[in-house]
Amino acid sequence: MTFPSLRSRLIVIILAPLFLIAAGVTVWQFSSETDRAEDIFDRGLLSAALAISRDVAISDGDALSPTTRRLINNTSGGEVFYHVFAPDGVFVTGYSTPPVLPKSVPAELSEPYYYDARYQGRDVRVMRFQYVTTVSDVAGVYNVTVWQNAALRRNFVQELVTRSTMVIASLVVSVGFIVWFGVGLGLRPLLDLEQAIAKRTPTELEPIRRDVPAEARGIVTTLNALLDRVSRRISSKDEFISNAAHQLRNPVAGVLALAEAVENAPNPEAAKTRSAELILAARQASRLTNQLLSFERAAGSDLSLNSELFDLNTVVTEVADSFGADLAGTDVTLDVEVPDRALRLRGDRIMIKEAIRNILNNALVHGGARLTRIALTLSDCDDTAVVTIRDNGVGIPKTKHLQAINRFGQVNAGPGSGLGLPIAVRVMSQHKGHLDILDVPDGAGIQLTFPIGRP
Repeated sequence: MTFPSLRSRLIVIILAPLFLIAAGVTVWQFSSETDRAEDIFDRGLLSAALAISRDVAISDGDALSPTTRRLINNTSGGEVFYHVFAPDGVFVTGYSTPPVLPKSVPAELSEPYYYDARYQGRDVRVMRFQYVTTVSDVAGVYNVTVWQNAALRRNFVQELVTRSTMVIASLVVSVGFIVWFGVGLGLRPLLDLEQAIAKRTPTELEPIRRDVPAEARGIVTTLNALLDRVSRRISSKDEFISNAAHQLRNPVAGVLALAEAVENAPNPEAAKTRSAELILAARQASRLTNQLLSFERAAGSDLSLNSELFDLNTVVTEVADSFGADLAGTDVTLDVEVPDRALRLRGDRIMIKEAIRNILNNALVHGGARLTRIALTLSDCDDTAVVTIRDNGVGIPKTKHLQAINRFGQVNAGPGSGLGLPIAVRVMSQHKGHLDILDVPDGAGIQLTFPIGRP
């Protein structure tokens, strides 16, 4: 079942049980009032019968006292009819024929007996009781029968229950109106919040700072977190566009100049030389473009969408095999060491490969002429996995560690883009790990620390 508004939903949730309770109370009250009214009216019949039997004994059945007449004429259930006959069955006083007694009633009654019957086409409530007395020298058991119109009783009960039901219905309706307006007042802060958010422009992504009920604070907190993520994402996109425009300007200009030089070359030999230079410049521009894209992807990678459970040993081995092809034709060797057991890690396999590969490329590009060895080691330390890349190149001075991890920052001038380590830093941040630049006496050392879970 759907509701057009939160107010309607709350109204139904609150009032539906209230209506059920009111209906139950009405049914209970009808049953209770019916039983109580029957008891009161039956006691009235008994009082009238006792008064009639007393007057019959006193007046020898000739007349009823004024008090008794008023009693049988003014009871709450209407007029009381009566019939008295002597032990020998002789009529004494009252109406000539009483309602028919059920066949199951014994001849001698020790207590007043009540039953329902039909009398002259109407439903009546009847009471008969016996007592021993002497009337006109006739002693024995006398029978007194009194009866009353049952419709009057039912009308009395219905009127009483109707009044009570109207009171209950009025209370329920009043509560409904109170709840309707109360819920509206209670929801007003949320409506104000909605209006405040609706007035914001697409560029207003500041956190919402508005007093809201405790029940809505979680929503506002979640929304603020989303706004913060969107803001950072937009800032990252703006930063990427700015970086791409800035960093690609010179390479693109160089590629364009070399293309013009090829076009205007004076002879085939010069065109061939310029073509080789053009290909090299285009490759550098392509490498820079890929690095920019990797830097942006590392910043916006969503592990909730891209995460998978994999063996870090396999990733390190695959990167080492791929990087080994780049070392062909050089004097640099790559030593790889991984543990025997699997190290299970949940994360973005592709970005982790990119981070490790970038660090290896940095070692190869910036290691200098003395670089002859690069060591790639994966180790298991308690609840962390540590990837260490060391080389015997020129190294990174301690005073320039911060510069090395800043985007476009290069410790030594070279052909790189200055994005290798910043990409690795962002990847580690996404995986709740960290990157450390090690102080080694001869060469450089980078350490990546990943949190892992035990199987």
